[in-house]
Amino acid sequence: MAQQNSSGAALMERYRSAIFPAVAPYYPDQPLVVDRAKDQELWDADGKRYLDFFGGVLTVSVGHCNEEITSRTIEQLQRVQHTSTLFVNEIMVEVAEKVAALTPGALQKSFFTNSGSEADETAILAARCYTGNNDVIALRHAYSGRTLQAMSLTAHGNWRLGNVIDPHIRHARSPYTYRTPLDLSPQEVVDLCIADLEELIATCTNGRIAAFIAEPIQGVGGYIVPPQDYFGRVAPIIRAAGGVFISDEVQTGWGRTGDHWWGIEHWGVEPDIMTFAKGMANGAPVGCTTASAEIADALPGMTFSTFGGNPVTMATALATIEYMERNQVQANAAVQGTVLREKMEDLEAEFDFIGEVRGMGLMQALEIVQPGPERQPDADLAARIMSEAREQGLLIGKGGLHGNVIRVAPLLNVDDATMQEGSELLARAVTSAAG
Repeated sequence: MAQQNSSGAALMERYRSAIFPAVAPYYPDQPLVVDRAKDQELWDADGKRYLDFFGGVLTVSVGHCNEEITSRTIEQLQRVQHTSTLFVNEIMVEVAEKVAALTPGALQKSFFTNSGSEADETAILAARCYTGNNDVIALRHAYSGRTLQAMSLTAHGNWRLGNVIDPHIRHARSPYTYRTPLDLSPQEVVDLCIADLEELIATCTNGRIAAFIAEPIQGVGGYIVPPQDYFGRVAPIIRAAGGVFISDEVQTGWGRTGDHWWGIEHWGVEPDIMTFAKGMANGAPVGCTTASAEIADALPGMTFSTFGGNPVTMATALATIEYMERNQVQANAAVQGTVLREKMEDLEAEFDFIGEVRGMGLMQALEIVQPGPERQPDADLAARIMSEAREQGLLIGKGGLHGNVIRVAPLLNVDDATMQEGSELLARAVTSAAG
């Protein structure tokens, strides 16, 4: 791999002396220093061009420096930059109205924050206030963010930092069909998960819960897709126990999974609360919790978010959402996701270290394993695939409890030519890493 030029190397020296070491970049031996980006492409400090198939963790949703969105951001910057929620700004109301129009069921009122972590915390707070119950059920392999509450919801040991963990959060079995310890069919996996959920409520709570929170597809977990009837069977159990259903759409929302705006719509379940962030504002910091009026109105007292609903962020979000609507990104995600999936399945057929291809829309993954019946995770090989992809000029991500899942998430407005190029680069990377 080519060495960084002096400006890149010098920046990394400054980075290591000024930034918490816990902020660990990809490619630790030679981190990628970003210089500029446009549309589907990104350039490093050496001037090397990359095709971006990860979008800053599914956050740059419709193109780096998208001219239409950037122009509206600048326009708002020149009008009003900041108010806080202690004053009302019209564009925040416009975004909330747009969210209410696009989300399913009775979801009506929104609370804006700065991140998915805060959005999930707001959802838990609202659920507890509404139900009067404390216990919350999340799933193993879930990821909800880096605040203390969000880390309590998260079920990845390497993402649970510190010792302050919420004792009222329980974790049920994830419908992770590939990693079920027994050789079960998808239906049998659902049966096992439902039995575990019912036992968890019966043994680890007083029978009454505040909420069940789940990502429709577990993102950091490695794009784990549940069997078709999983959520449909979970929802009535949760509601019978007095809880509400929270759909964490931080990664799956805004057309990412194809055909629908929201991942949970693939399973035909209407949530009581939804959270989202990331791709909602094409890279601007945003979080949003939306709920039915009944639940939203149950949040007592006074609260505010200094930067939540910031007019500049709201302008960026509204421009992003309207761009998505006009360009029907959910339909494009379905079409291009099918192309990507077929290319990845071709690789699965060729290489026995690809244990499974899974995902939906433009959210596809390769689980990398040591060949053999034990299917042991192979994080080292996954890391080599990532490095080879970078060498080829392709940026992808990784995930999974063991860091052995390659995550591929092209931008939602990816076109035919870019998808073809990215798929070819991915194939070269896998082939090269295979040695």
